[in-house]
Amino acid sequence: MIFVNLTTTDLDRSRSFYTALGCDINPAFTDENAACIVWDENTFFMVLTHAHFSQFTDKQIVDPHTSAQALIALSRDSREHVDSTLTAGLAAGGKEPRDPQDYGFMYSRTMEDPDGNILEFMYMEPQAAEEGPEAYVAEHGEGPDQVPGY
Repeated sequence: MIFVNLTTTDLDRSRSFYTALGCDINPAFTDENAACIVWDENTFFMVLTHAHFSQFTDKQIVDPHTSAQALIALSRDSREHVDSTLTAGLAAGGKEPRDPQDYGFMYSRTMEDPDGNILEFMYMEPQAAEEGPEAYVAEHGEGPDQVPGY
């Protein structure tokens, strides 16, 4: 399992945003300080108020609107699913800070939640996921000459 801890300045707003994306709330781990957002059976977002988050670190809590501390990438099962996730998130107060990225074998869109935390939603062609992007590009002739990070 993975638990991603995010800060929020408005816990109710965060709960509404993530449920608009199709997530559930686990009430056993949710109170006035935190909400356990269930992405899937193995992935959870613990959205914590600043006061509660500060109990887990001695470091300064940055403002995600002005500083990046993490990029959280979540796969979707199709390009359309990427787009529908963004549509739901934008309607719930998210922002799309950059244009969609289409590499042929991979399609992604970036969204900031209402607190500025960066979420990336992506779809990768199964062949590229299994054999690597070069195999997909060699067979299909699509994609850039060089993809950062690949």
